[in-house]
Amino acid sequence: MTDLAQRLREGSQTSHTLSENTAFMKCFLKGVVELEPFKKLTADLYFLYSALEEEMARHADHPVVGPMVFGELLRTAKLEEDLAYYYGDNWRDLIQATPAGAHYISRIREVSRSNPALLVAHAYVRYMGDLSGGQGLRHIVRSALNLPPDKGTGLHEFDQLPTVEAKRDFKIRYREALNSLPVDEVLVQELINEANLAFALNRDVFHELEPDVRAAVGDHVFDLITRQDRPGSTERHPHHGMVALMATE
Repeated sequence: MTDLAQRLREGSQTSHTLSENTAFMKCFLKGVVELEPFKKLTADLYFLYSALEEEMARHADHPVVGPMVFGELLRTAKLEEDLAYYYGDNWRDLIQATPAGAHYISRIREVSRSNPALLVAHAYVRYMGDLSGGQGLRHIVRSALNLPPDKGTGLHEFDQLPTVEAKRDFKIRYREALNSLPVDEVLVQELINEANLAFALNRDVFHELEPDVRAAVGDHVFDLITRQDRPGSTERHPHHGMVALMATE
């Protein structure tokens, strides 16, 4: 047993805080969710999770990757439903990854080829965020976009983990699986570094969408919302997630 889950959490706290302090996330957490940039983000996330889940499945027999493949977490089908809602039935013909999204995806493909164990860091950042702060983001999106009850936020809806208790229990199981992986100190450090890179790649996606948000809300409102940094949620509440896209507690 290692303390990999805690090492990943502590080793990526600063990156987590930087993600919360992007202008995109500051607007999001204030309930400023503009439809067009959100649709672009959803498309990027579809391409991202498709790649991540494909590569994780490819390495299902890998001693480090295999134990971290959980059917309960798979997001691709949910994102397909979201895109069909936002773009219509021909959504596949209407979407493309942003340049930052494509760069993020290329990193996932690269580590799958060169060092598959690092896929675990990307899975950790994404899925623990979805199960933690992502649940709060779901409510923000539903309110801001006035969505119908069963549409538009599939990314953060886990059919096999329907209750707060189920999600909490699953996160305990996920952390136990991380701590049981056959890793040495070199690989632990590589995983921490890769988790920080995953946060950075995600921030690049946010930054690329910020001009769209600014154009939608206007310079004055955008600047009012984004001028002040917020303390990091994982640093203020080391044992409790908050509304943050990447609250990987």
